[in-house]
Parts: sequence; structure tokens; C-alpha cells
Amino acid sequence: MTSSARQTPLHAAHLAAGARMVDFAGWDMPVNYGSQIEEHHTVRRDAGMFDVSHMLSIDLTGADATRFLRGLLANDVAKLKETGKALYSCMLNEAGGVIDDLIVYRFGDTDYRIVVNAGTADKDLIWMQARLTGDNLDATLTPRRDLAMIAIQGPNALAKAALAIPELGSASAAPAHFVGIRAGELMIARTGYTGEDGLEIALPAARAADTWDALLGAGVKPCGLGARDTLRLEAGMNLYGQDMDDTVSPLDAGLAWTVDLRDDARDFVGRAALQANPASRRLLGLILEDKGILRAHIKVFAAGGEGETTSGSFSPTLERSIAFARVPLETQPGEEVEVEIRGKRLKARTVKLPFVRNGKALV
Repeated sequence: MTSSARQTPLHAAHLAAGARMVDFAGWDMPVNYGSQIEEHHTVRRDAGMFDVSHMLSIDLTGADATRFLRGLLANDVAKLKETGKALYSCMLNEAGGVIDDLIVYRFGDTDYRIVVNAGTADKDLIWMQARLTGDNLDATLTPRRDLAMIAIQGPNALAKAALAIPELGSASAAPAHFVGIRAGELMIARTGYTGEDGLEIALPAARAADTWDALLGAGVKPCGLGARDTLRLEAGMNLYGQDMDDTVSPLDAGLAWTVDLRDDARDFVGRAALQANPASRRLLGLILEDKGILRAHIKVFAAGGEGETTSGSFSPTLERSIAFARVPLETQPGEEVEVEIRGKRLKARTVKLPFVRNGKALV
């Protein structure tokens, strides 16, 4: 750990549990508590929890809040009708590159919560504030560094969380999928980054350690960033900075479904660039057929030309090496391709993402 690395409110709990800590986006975070593969399987089969307090919640309030978000994001918050409903979107620059991918929850036309990635939080805030000020809009951004966040994921996550969190009451009281509710000091959202059912809970930092201990007591196992990465890879979920960044269009990153162009009157940052530059690549899954391990930045040779892996690892669920690959647009799922690992050409197969969802292999 570097001396400048930030610590979450759960830092002491991680050390007490024997976590191996690493620097992640400037934060001292647990990569595992012993066995990364066991932690992965715990989430697929039972219930695991992650400290995601390094991510930043930002509250947006004011008369022009909806107008601001409709011009800021590639996806359209106007489609959010239900209170607490969440929307996944990219925030783009003028060239159509991805500044960040985020989730926004609507609690009213003048009341939203935005959750952004740890490594981009500071630049996101600067970008948002500049847009707000430049357009002279009546809205206020409030970063909530006073909050911690815990993600509880897995087929038994709701039942076990209900035993530990009084505000939840019972598993049946959990919000619907991709919806957040406010419960006292907490925001409880039915979201996650693993491909399993579960909750992401934002709560006052002062309550974080006691809540973590209560979840431990309910049988929820602590899991680190290592398992979180293999889980999200199996689930076909992009990682900012690896699968896309501010030089990559969402149309080339498998995220065209998050771009809403239906309202011709809605202009958002990056719209003109996306319309002028249609997709030139596509994102597919890869399964390695030969022996080896897929990592990021491995060359892929397809019938239509060359591509490159963006994320790759061993899949504990499939017991195979898997990756995301940005490949020529004409490449289809099911094609045989080759990858270059240590100077050797190895066989691989393209598949439609995700690899795994709700504990079941889909490939």
C-alpha cells in the first residue's frame, strides 16, 4: 500500500479478516481473504459481500436535474417512471468516448442519485459541474463521501441480508430488480456487478463496520476484488479503463444498448460524434480451446481481420479461460479464431455474452 492510498470505513475489518490488500484506483482494497476461487463460488452458490465504498455516490437535486441528465448521459433518464428505478448509462465526451459508465437512480424529477466508479470519481465531478455551470442550470451536485457501500450478492443474498439489516425487514421487502429504495439512513438497491441477484447498500460510514459484522453473523462471506473481477467477466459486464475508456465509443464496446437516440429533440454530449461514426468493431466473448490463460491485450485473428482482448481470466464456473474481445464487426458468435499467447497461435471460439448468469453457464 502506498502512503497516499485512501482507506474505506471497512479497512480495519479487512485487515482483521486477514485480507490481502492492494492499491486499486488509489484505494487500499482487499483482493482476497484467502482463496479467490472459493470467494467466487460463494457468490455463485450462496452469498458473498464486497466493500464497494471506494465508489462515489453523488446526489443531484434541483429544478433542472432531469434536464441536466438528459443532456449529460447517452441513455435517457426520461424513461424512468417508477420511483427509485435505476438506469445504466455511459457519460461521453464530445468525441463520443466514454468518460465513465454509471448508474443513476430517479427518486423524483428534481431528485436523483448517481453512482460513479472510484478511479474516475474526481474527473467525473469536475466534468459534471462544468456542464452544470456552463449551461446555467438550477441543480446541485453533492458528493457523498460520508457514505459507505456494501454489495451483497448471490442466490441467498436477500435472505441473509434481511437477517442482518433491520431496515430491510425481510427478503420479500427488497426492491424490484434495478430499483433502489430509501429506508431510514440507507439506500438499498437491487443491483450488482456479478450476474447474481443481490443488493448494493449505501449507508452512513459510521454504521459500516457494525453492518459488515452483522452480515458476517448471518453467514455472508467477505469477498475481494479478485472474485469481483472474475464474476463480472463471466457475467459479461464491462470494466471501465479496461473494456472502454475516453478513447472508445460505446458502440464499439458492446454498449450500444445503453445509447438512446429515439428522441430526435434530445441532444446529449457525444451524440453528434456517435451518429457520425457508427460502430466499427464489436465486443464478443472468447473461450480458449487450447491450454493457456487469456489476459487483456492479446491479439485475436478472425476471418474478418485482427482484434484484441480487453479483459481475460480463468473462469471458475466454466473451468475454462475466457475473455472479452473487440473484433471486426463481421465476426459472429460461434466462429473459430486464433489468439497469440507468448508467440504461439492458439485456438479459441467466439460466443455471445454473458458466459454465466444466475449461476448457470450460458455457453
